[in-house]
Amino acid sequence: MSASFKEQLVAAIPMLRGFARSLSGNHDRADDLVQETLAKAIANRDKYRMGTNLHAWLVTILRNQYYSEGRRRWREVSDAEGTYAARLVERPSHSAHLELREFMAALQVLPDEQREALVLVGASGLSYEEAAQVLGTRVGTVKSRVSRARSRLDHMMAGRETFDRDDATVARSAARLRRALSA
Repeated sequence: MSASFKEQLVAAIPMLRGFARSLSGNHDRADDLVQETLAKAIANRDKYRMGTNLHAWLVTILRNQYYSEGRRRWREVSDAEGTYAARLVERPSHSAHLELREFMAALQVLPDEQREALVLVGASGLSYEEAAQVLGTRVGTVKSRVSRARSRLDHMMAGRETFDRDDATVARSAARLRRALSA
C-alpha cells in the first residue's frame, strides 16, 4: 500500500466520521462504521483507481456497510436475556419417552425367537441372510419371524392387543435389547 494512499485514508477519517454520525445518529456506531469502512478500503485497495475521488469511494463503502447492517439488523431480534429465544423452543413432550417404554414392554411380550429376529434385522441392521446365520436357521424362517413380530408389535402399539406394561418388564426388555445390540 502506497504512502500516499495511507495518507489520504487518514485525512478522510474526520469526513467519514461526520458522515457516519449523520447516518447512524450514534457516536459509537459511527466509529464502528468508519473502522469497517477503512478495513474494507484497505482490503480492496486493488479496486481503487488512483486519480479518482477517494472520498466518494470511501463514502460509498461506508454507506453500503451502513445499509447492509441495517437490513441485517432489521431481521434480527434484540434478545439479550433470551426471552424471545425461549419462546421459540419447543418443550420436549414426555410422549416420546412413554412411547419408547411402551414399545420396550411390547417387545418383551414377543416370543424370544421373534424378538431376536426382529432385533437382529431391525435394530442391528443385519440382512436376513446374516441374521439366519447368527440364529442357525433358514432365511425364510427369519423373514417369517420378523414379519410376525412386526405385525404383533403393530397390534400392541395400536392398542388392539393388551400386554403387561409394568416397569420390571420394561427394565428386563431394555436390558435384553442392549445385550442383543452389543453382541
